[in-house]
Amino acid sequence: MIEVHVESHVSIITLNRPEAANAMSTALLDEMNKALDSVDANYDNFCTILTGKGEKAFCAGADLKERKTMTDREVVRAVRYIGQTVNRVESMRMPVIAALNGVAFGGGLELALACDLRIAAEHAKLGLTETSLAIIPGAGGTQRLSRLIGPGQAKRLIYTAKSVAAHEAKKLGILEEVVSSSELLHGSKALADTIATKGPVALEQAKLAINRGLETDLMTGLEIEHLAYQKTIPTRDREEGLRAFSEKRKPIYKGE
Repeated sequence: MIEVHVESHVSIITLNRPEAANAMSTALLDEMNKALDSVDANYDNFCTILTGKGEKAFCAGADLKERKTMTDREVVRAVRYIGQTVNRVESMRMPVIAALNGVAFGGGLELALACDLRIAAEHAKLGLTETSLAIIPGAGGTQRLSRLIGPGQAKRLIYTAKSVAAHEAKKLGILEEVVSSSELLHGSKALADTIATKGPVALEQAKLAINRGLETDLMTGLEIEHLAYQKTIPTRDREEGLRAFSEKRKPIYKGE
């Protein structure tokens, strides 16, 4: 259900359950967490792409057929597990790109919101549709969407359970880029390859500074930035960057 492909410091994690619109069953979540742990532990991985199999769905959210068989307590545990998996994506040390090959509804959009960047095929649709099922987003959607596009637009989408097309999602600020379906993986890989040529420690510390700084006041954020900057100073990569600049060549970074 989860495929992992590694090429030139970039890992591609694919949700491969197209017959169920890549919905997040317990078994799929188990496999996904193993894949995330494996990718994060491999320090030759400098950037990760998260996508879905096929062109119909990136991820349609929770597996509602499985959900129907659960008790109330089991449902709460299942939602918590999705939330923990989404948090695991956000905590990946390297930048993560969501390549949305199709619809991203409910937990599927919550999964994409935990990524650093989002690129979608032009036919994709996105939405936090939970209120139409008499529940609310429970894996970070109320928090991440409102931080990303502001509370007003987030409330409009959540209260109405409205799905939006890719181009509207880009205008709202949910997506960074919209491309044709045929260009999605190529474009995502090109972006990931560009990111992967940069200093891995610098990427990790920039991600940390941005994510943690957004949750606090400016002066505290600046201190977080300063501490993150200090982490890059003693690295061999920084020395390599200076040598490459003086020698007028591309640097070769190793994450050291």
